[in-house]
Amino acid sequence: MERFASVTALLLLLCFPVAFSGHDYGQALSKSLLFFEAQRSGVLPRNQRVTWRSHSGLTDGKSSGVNLVGGYYDAGDNVKFGLPMAFTVTMMAWSVIEYGNQLAANGELGHSIDAIKWGTDYFIKAHPEPNVLYGEVGDGNTDHYCWQRPEEMTTDRKAYRIDPSNPGSDLAGETAAAMAAASIVFRRSNPAYSRLLLTHAYQLFDFADKYRGKYDSSITVARKYYGSVSGYNDELLWAAAWLYQASNNQYYLDYLGRNGDSMGGTGWSMTEFGWDVKYAGVQTLVAKFLMQGKAGRHTPVFQKYQQKADFFMCSLLGKGSRNIQKTPGGLIFRQRWNNMQFVTSASFLTTVYSDYLTSSRSNLRCSSGNVAPSQLLSFAKSQVDYILGDNPRATSYMVGYGNNFPQRVHHRGSSIVSYKVDRSFVTCRGGYATWFSRKGSDPNLLTGAIVGGPDAYDNFADRRDNYEQTEPATYNNAPLLGVLARLSSGHSGYSQLLPVVPAPVVVRRPMPIRKPRVTSPVRASGPVAIVQKMTGSWVSKGRTYYRYSTTVINKSPRALKSLNLSIKNLYGPIWGLSRTGNSFGLPSWMHSLQSGKSLEFVYIHSTTPANVAVSSYTLA
Repeated sequence: MERFASVTALLLLLCFPVAFSGHDYGQALSKSLLFFEAQRSGVLPRNQRVTWRSHSGLTDGKSSGVNLVGGYYDAGDNVKFGLPMAFTVTMMAWSVIEYGNQLAANGELGHSIDAIKWGTDYFIKAHPEPNVLYGEVGDGNTDHYCWQRPEEMTTDRKAYRIDPSNPGSDLAGETAAAMAAASIVFRRSNPAYSRLLLTHAYQLFDFADKYRGKYDSSITVARKYYGSVSGYNDELLWAAAWLYQASNNQYYLDYLGRNGDSMGGTGWSMTEFGWDVKYAGVQTLVAKFLMQGKAGRHTPVFQKYQQKADFFMCSLLGKGSRNIQKTPGGLIFRQRWNNMQFVTSASFLTTVYSDYLTSSRSNLRCSSGNVAPSQLLSFAKSQVDYILGDNPRATSYMVGYGNNFPQRVHHRGSSIVSYKVDRSFVTCRGGYATWFSRKGSDPNLLTGAIVGGPDAYDNFADRRDNYEQTEPATYNNAPLLGVLARLSSGHSGYSQLLPVVPAPVVVRRPMPIRKPRVTSPVRASGPVAIVQKMTGSWVSKGRTYYRYSTTVINKSPRALKSLNLSIKNLYGPIWGLSRTGNSFGLPSWMHSLQSGKSLEFVYIHSTTPANVAVSSYTLA
């Protein structure tokens, strides 16, 4: 009888779709993408649509000898925080992966891809070496002391990084996830760029996994603003899930299976998802892999992941053993300070999970009984409708949408007259006296921004100094892209389980665990030793591809310069070396290889290791 009821519910869902009416989700989608253009740092492109902004942060990274121009300001300040920026890009990419067709139907796929690339271009710059990642430019303390436009800020622009001596597995893991997810987005439109992103993702994951530690123990200035409360295990699992989806490499699926219990993926029952805590996102992705039939021998572990995904979804619907608090008006409520970040991220997960369950002809299993997946989509719609104005205050919490939206946003750029209109210098403290304290509306409309939102009782004060409620953030908007695209299309297609990469082929031989096995002996040419390792393999279109890591070691007591390598029998792309004709040398950023140090490069092809040998070198 229960099976009959579930089938009947599914037929009713397909025959009588919910009418998504009352709000123009397509318009809200278009406006939400404009917010990312307002948050851009660096040299703005000619097609910039938010015209009151101009170039900014043009010397970022210069004092550290690296180009860190670009990227996004996270919220209403002028700091570039790497962890929330990476999460923002991951969620934008996930939106495109799941709902690219719907974005295209709304004419916003190109703008979405542009928004992603603005972030990934910056991450490429911020990752100049395999085990180095710059995670912040500027710091919150000095930035918050001033109220200035980004175009003329006088605050400290010091760059902060993680490396093997100062690790940050959470930051590197989230950035790996962003690069991997984005590589899927660009796979067809820009294959070379997609491969580059995936290479960075491989390196960042290896860095995160090998040198473990919390990033805010290394970049301590971030702790007050974006402290890593959840630690780094969730980001390692999150990155592995995205690398599996991007590469189809069995190693990353095995990583999820081996480490699900020890790293908390199967243990944590979550009631939140956001830039810090990724477990609910991991559990949702792994549940997708399970529904796709990809779990293989990891099925028992992956079922535990899915049970935790179900717990999260049930808690949102109020049908679980521990439910999420809601305001009297129906908005989920986690905290007073920028509660809306949890609303949009939860709405995204319920949207995709609804489609996953529907396309696999499954129901959500809650402690109160089975629940039709349509209820998850209805929940997401209720949260989006609340954001857009269906709430006790009749206030739209998206700036520029509707007739009643916040006018005094806690945002430096929008609250000060445009640099293009008046170039009179706004001093650090003078900005507070002249612009921050103004009672009038912002001179620049921050179109599409999702502000922090109301309190637990649906109350909201539209004041610039009320940063808990009126400050927007990129990670508020990013998950909303997919939800708005999905809602704008009604029920036009449940295809979310179709794999974006070829289905995995069972690999009979053992896969590498932590340290890949050596596949070729150490070769030495005088003071230079060469070690090759196979670090991964996958099958695509009937052909097996192998990823090789090659280490060049300077065994001499002197520095190695002008190194030239001969690489024969190479049939695929190579990264980590400079190339001149048929000769390979040190990468452009490395002038010499010091005594006892090593250099690593990577290549991929579908056969045994290439023949790597030393052609020439000089000793300093």
